[in-house]
Amino acid sequence: MSIEIRHLTHCYSEGSALRTVALEDVSLTIEDGEFIGIIGHTGSGKSTLVQHLNGLLKPTSGQILVDGEDLNSGNVNRRALRQRIGLVFQYPEYQLFEETVARDIAFGPKNQGLSGKEIDQRVRYAMECVHLDYEKYSERSPFELSGGQMRRVAIAGVLAMRPAVLILDEPTAGLDPRGRDRILSMLEELHARDHVTIIMVSHSMDDMARLATRLVVMANGKILASGTPREIFSQVDMMVSAGLDVPQAARLCHALREKGYALPADLYRPEELKEHLLRLWKEGKTGKEGPAC
Repeated sequence: MSIEIRHLTHCYSEGSALRTVALEDVSLTIEDGEFIGIIGHTGSGKSTLVQHLNGLLKPTSGQILVDGEDLNSGNVNRRALRQRIGLVFQYPEYQLFEETVARDIAFGPKNQGLSGKEIDQRVRYAMECVHLDYEKYSERSPFELSGGQMRRVAIAGVLAMRPAVLILDEPTAGLDPRGRDRILSMLEELHARDHVTIIMVSHSMDDMARLATRLVVMANGKILASGTPREIFSQVDMMVSAGLDVPQAARLCHALREKGYALPADLYRPEELKEHLLRLWKEGKTGKEGPAC
């Protein structure tokens, strides 16, 4: 499923003295199977943008085309399109309400009018996706689980709808390192195994370095840059100007280059930086000042 954003502008409090432009003339195409990372400082328009992608917000002007259909056209089946585009808000565990994990995950498929057998299969599939054992957790109350487990239950409720596109707004916010790693591993597997198109908003550049196939940098309601993580993270000055950091490996690479180490400018993953440093050490090319790493 492809999504095309054409000249999207969104203003809050339109027609009043409090009018605020959240998005201005944003154009972007998201191809089927991509893992898009959307990054930007607070207030850059990230969350406003993703809420347009399944019709939660309507543009002030511009279009959102989903497989060529205008999401906001009067004759489009918005409900059917929304079911194909799953949106996970920040802290989705706050929206859990059923007595058991299985019933909460089944809520969406039930509303789709599916048979009991199909609903059960959807629940089992979704729980497998989020690494929760069905036999162990299906009949437990979601409110007895850890914060990370509750969030995975909430994400499973969206996955049970079998969306072609999954949108997540800060999916690891507030989690401890273990919970964060479980969410990231789950998304990594889902993208690789089922080829689901994933669009993720995050402040963590290390998470984006690990997962995204393409990054979209936003600033002041506009797209500042779009490219592969390697292309984006090599532009340290641009990232700083946008109020953003870069992954730890990219930051270290930049600092070592300034010290005279003969490193490529586009290293952003720890394993590749380590590989290049070991090669320099073996070749005796550790930098102008001479210390070995």
